[in-house]
Amino acid sequence: MREFGYERAHDVAGAVALLGADPDARFLGGGTNLVDLMKTGVERPARLVDVRELPLDGIEPTDDGGLRIGATVTNSDLAAHPDVRRRYPALTQAVLAGASGQLRNMATVGGNLLQRTRCGYFTDVTRPCNKRVPGSGCPAIEGEHHNHAILGASEHCVAVHPSDMGVALTAFDAVVSYETADGAGSLPITDLYLPVGDTPHRETALPPGALITGVVLPPAPVAARSRYRKVRERASYAFALGSVAAALDVRDGVVHEARLALGAVASRPWRARTAERLLTGAPADAAGFAAAAEAELAAASPLPHNGYKVALLRNLTVAVLTELAEEMSR
Repeated sequence: MREFGYERAHDVAGAVALLGADPDARFLGGGTNLVDLMKTGVERPARLVDVRELPLDGIEPTDDGGLRIGATVTNSDLAAHPDVRRRYPALTQAVLAGASGQLRNMATVGGNLLQRTRCGYFTDVTRPCNKRVPGSGCPAIEGEHHNHAILGASEHCVAVHPSDMGVALTAFDAVVSYETADGAGSLPITDLYLPVGDTPHRETALPPGALITGVVLPPAPVAARSRYRKVRERASYAFALGSVAAALDVRDGVVHEARLALGAVASRPWRARTAERLLTGAPADAAGFAAAAEAELAAASPLPHNGYKVALLRNLTVAVLTELAEEMSR
């Protein structure tokens, strides 16, 4: 067992200072991912800075009608919050689709966004992995990759991001707030995750030592008519083979506004901008939904054993959008 230090932070500035004093330290929220990675030797922090008790556990309305969600809000509390359930139902559904009830009681919003990939080569320290050891290779390309990326991957990494919550937040244009020793900052969630390129070990655009303090959901009336659907290999406690977060505003049979994000297809939650553009102004029917999904997935580059994901995501997108459109027509 490798020894490590432990300190509990009492305020945001103190937490940032503690991490800045030790480059080998890590922030600890619920620990549902970090502790697992410490057990396998993937993460080897010299010190844990516990941020769980920082005053970042609130959910409150913003002045413009959105929602501000603190970084230490648990997944369970987020899913159960009445404003989230009423105004962003796909977010509640996404959170409830992830992990188990016990883990949701511990896991935090900030930690969920920063969880690492579940690629078996990444979590096995006896195998090479460019994300874990830059330049060592990506054995998943020739090996086990049935649940790996079909969009945005590179020859250096084909792992996918595992967050369900992140997919829904991406569909709703969430903005991630953070604090550093130099002050506060923010990033749209679509800019939070870096493209894989040739540096898959660099996963986010957060400045060094940054502590996520919260997530802001902008006002989005369309989000009240949203849904998250996840396909997985067993009914619960399994990561997605593919998922869709969608919101739809249909007027007189025509799509007035659409939001669409895909999960388990790339190293980050995938905002389906091409599909959204094609959907907007088009008839709200299965043919239009299929055409939009096919256009988004035209850029897919599946590996030999994960090509099924292209059809899966196409059909899943059509099914979710059709259900939303039918609900609005009743």
